[in-house]
Amino acid sequence: MSIEQFSVRGRLADTGEGITADELQLAARNHGMPLEGLRYDVTPPGLHYVLVHYDIPATNAATWSLTVDGCVEQPLSFSLTHLRAMGRRTVRVTLECAGNGRAALQPRPISQPWLNEAVGTAEWTGVLLSDLLRAAGIRADAVDVVFTGADHGVERGVEQDYQRGLSVTEAIDSGAIVAWEMNGQPLPPQHGYPLRLVVPGWYGMASVKWLRSIELIDHEFTGFQNAVAYRIRKTADDPGEPVTRIEPRALLIPPGFPDFMSRHRFVAAGTVTLHGRAWSGWAPIERVELSVDAGVSWHPAKMDAVGNDELAWRSFSYDWDATPGEHVLTVRAADASGREQPIEAEWNRGGFANNTAQRITVLVT
Repeated sequence: MSIEQFSVRGRLADTGEGITADELQLAARNHGMPLEGLRYDVTPPGLHYVLVHYDIPATNAATWSLTVDGCVEQPLSFSLTHLRAMGRRTVRVTLECAGNGRAALQPRPISQPWLNEAVGTAEWTGVLLSDLLRAAGIRADAVDVVFTGADHGVERGVEQDYQRGLSVTEAIDSGAIVAWEMNGQPLPPQHGYPLRLVVPGWYGMASVKWLRSIELIDHEFTGFQNAVAYRIRKTADDPGEPVTRIEPRALLIPPGFPDFMSRHRFVAAGTVTLHGRAWSGWAPIERVELSVDAGVSWHPAKMDAVGNDELAWRSFSYDWDATPGEHVLTVRAADASGREQPIEAEWNRGGFANNTAQRITVLVT
């Protein structure tokens, strides 16, 4: 078997086709955040969603180095000791996988089968990416910044290191940091130990883990993860639009208690206070609305105050007068940029940026 035999376009599931063995294997390696984890302002590392494209590489903080080169005045190499000496910046960031919600689409894109749980919020500590770039000196001919991780594999027949690119403007203005801590502790292996990029507001594919090099180039980056993988396409031949910032989304903590298999919920009649979180990568969340009758009527949620980190999730609550019978809870969010979460997001072949409104079936007894 050769690498070329894996050179296939992203496939869509046939009508009625169940989860494939390959998808099951991905689901066993990666994991989402249990939705009851929304109760935490900061997600414990073991509950935060994880997506590893290839393997978790073997790394050693003592010998790790990060190079900054390419279209710079002075190429530099940093050990972790050097980076820590540049100062510490801690930011609270909500990260969401670009494929969150993919598994519910019809037809279903064959890939990591996320439902709604591919999200988490952590406090990341490191040095501002802009400080590293300015230390090296950004030349006038620099166009894009390419980030390379230590994870290596094959995707659709292409052998590659995991790489992502941002424009120079995006890299500087995003407030991105090169982080060595998560929630005050060294990065866990699955979250990029010993060093990773964190890009606030962007879907998780931009936050390259196990970061080992930063290269400024004089042209647009056309690597696989930018030009092929993370594109919003309607057809196989559509060049598509790039996946960038996180679309508005709200999620409820499922109320009551669940059925083991279906996860349908059970609550007692009376006042039930519903809690959840909402976020957007474009602007702070401005409004959350809930429906307890499958979207027939909508009610405003009570929003907690916006914190210092405007692109981290925001908590909300709603007092529901739960009456006996079956109810479908639905929630949607809108941000300050005017973007609103749809009840049904528009379909695309990769299942990217699918912020279809959450629905929870609840039996009130």
